Amino acid sequence: MVNLYSSRRKVKHKTPSGKTGVLLANLGTPDAPTSQSLRPYLKQFLSDRRVIELPKLKWWFILNAIVLRFRPKQSAKLYASVWTNEGSPLLSMSNKQVTKVTALLNKTYGEDVIVALGMRYGNPSMAAALDSLRQQGATKIIVLPLYPQYAGATVGSTFDALADTIKSWRWVPQLHFISGYHKHPKYIDALANTITEHIAQHGKPEKIIFSYHGIPKRYFENGDPYFCFCSATTRLVTEKLELLQDEFVMTFQSRFGKEPWIEPYTDKTILKLAKDGIKHIAVICPGFSVDCLETIEEINVENRECFESNGGKTFHYITALNDRDDHIEALSELIVPFLNV
Repeated sequence: MVNLYSSRRKVKHKTPSGKTGVLLANLGTPDAPTSQSLRPYLKQFLSDRRVIELPKLKWWFILNAIVLRFRPKQSAKLYASVWTNEGSPLLSMSNKQVTKVTALLNKTYGEDVIVALGMRYGNPSMAAALDSLRQQGATKIIVLPLYPQYAGATVGSTFDALADTIKSWRWVPQLHFISGYHKHPKYIDALANTITEHIAQHGKPEKIIFSYHGIPKRYFENGDPYFCFCSATTRLVTEKLELLQDEFVMTFQSRFGKEPWIEPYTDKTILKLAKDGIKHIAVICPGFSVDCLETIEEINVENRECFESNGGKTFHYITALNDRDDHIEALSELIVPFLNV
């Protein structure tokens, strides 16, 4: 038996610096608004078993024989309509969040806190972001998925990607995973602030629509708490603003496929409001930490057109929290309790 202590072989271990790494994780974006970029992005996204819970062989055929033949071209046109000089809105705004969170944490805790951005699908990947934190000497990593309301398809999938990466590491760091913040006071305050500011500038709408990304109804029935968490967020914000029950409605957007999703649907609700004679509405999307295709194009273009072409007069989209100072404070406050653990 070899005695490692007396062996002449000198084993050198690179000792980490003891820094704390923070991973801000979001859904992701294609590298460019083209069919060529959309195809691998959509394939990675729609191959996630957390996202599409159908029999594997059946979905493999549908995805490769149908979806990936037509959807990349359709989606590319939509992405091109929201693309900016800085690239993808989701990516450019997420980078601004990283910069601001880093500055705020470093102001109190110094440069021993390093922040990275990782996307569940596309680039920069979670694996690359985690490896960057490791290479910079992080021995503790705090993971904050930027989805306030937990859902298996978002936060659960983020955890899967984290585990898939970390399990290949020889030295597993101390880990803290934040699985949601749908009731956090600072988050609720930030949402309420955006609505208050909007009303001060544009007047009070007849209806405020709280639109969240949908999930299949089957997922909820099988135990996903997402609907309940969205309801809690809506209740806390409307109570803070002292809104009456008939002054707001909670809806769900972005359906995919033919099976029933949780209701009421955003597009159908907006259509009904317009046909019922409602002239002034405002839509806020509390589940999106940054503006992206689903808010910029789906809400502020598609649903605006639906409302205005069916009798509605004034449509406003209240932008996502993005890099607002109160939002950055909320994200930082979620992280701070784990810095000294």
